[in-house]
Amino acid sequence: MSESRTRWQNTTHDWASSVDGEHLAQIRRRPTEFAPGGSLYLILEVIAYPVDEAESTADGCCVVTLHVDGSVSVTDNGRGTDTRYDDSGQPIKKPVMATRDLRFFDFPDAQLLSDGHPRRGMSVVAALSDWLVHANRRSNGARTQRYENGVPVTDLIQIHADGTTGTTVHFLPNDAMRGPLAVEAAQMRQLAVFPNLKVEIITETSVAFSRSCFVPRTFQSLSDGMPHPRSRELPLGVRHEVPPAGREGCADDF
Repeated sequence: MSESRTRWQNTTHDWASSVDGEHLAQIRRRPTEFAPGGSLYLILEVIAYPVDEAESTADGCCVVTLHVDGSVSVTDNGRGTDTRYDDSGQPIKKPVMATRDLRFFDFPDAQLLSDGHPRRGMSVVAALSDWLVHANRRSNGARTQRYENGVPVTDLIQIHADGTTGTTVHFLPNDAMRGPLAVEAAQMRQLAVFPNLKVEIITETSVAFSRSCFVPRTFQSLSDGMPHPRSRELPLGVRHEVPPAGREGCADDF
């Protein structure tokens, strides 16, 4: 049943607005304050959401891919980002990318990421990326949306739903945020250890080959929002698995 977004309870974000332009501009004016670790910090901000999900399931999986073009994709097997229908029947996604996280942004002591810096929320990632594409698989449908400098430049676009749930966030940090992939991969292996979440880190190289074993079933072609087949030509990837702290890893295929 559709209902007015003005009556929806705010928990992590304010449903009343899909974009907070001044909030995004504030982040872009002070990037070293809000993303002190550069692109590594942005990656940890994205992973923090699968960590949240894994706390409720105790069996989460996350794949982090460092792409050759400097972009990063993070795919998880959670429930997906909350998406509801308004009174006109239009799908509305919780505005996690373009508005402040009510829990963290204004409360830097609320939670620290594994690098020791304050958690601020996904809007920091979007605001400090040239582009970001969010593919969202929920029980009520699958959709994707593209952002540039934190601002959505497409509507929610429906994509193929295969019954699985989770999200893929694919983003290109801006020039000021980017660092060497090899350094980031090494740091990620040290920092991406969480009690209930298995993290796999893939560093792409320039050699193309066909492989499907580490491609999630609903991995999307995030540049155009269209589904990808499970087996596709991918740059060669150097894989590193970081199992959950104190737990055995979950299944590779999700």
